[in-house]
Amino acid sequence: METKEEVLAEIEKLKSQLTGDMFQDMEIKDTIHNLEMKVNGVKPMDTHIDCIGCGS
Repeated sequence: METKEEVLAEIEKLKSQLTGDMFQDMEIKDTIHNLEMKVNGVKPMDTHIDCIGCGS
């Protein structure tokens, strides 16, 4: 299992890959969002429980 610091480092790495093109960045942003939910202790999107914070 990854530590919080490892997940945060992964988020920063992904953010550095963003291009500003919404369509190119969509997959990266989705991954960042899932990692941020993991760090914040929110259920990831692949569970059957809806995320209250963002409505996913």
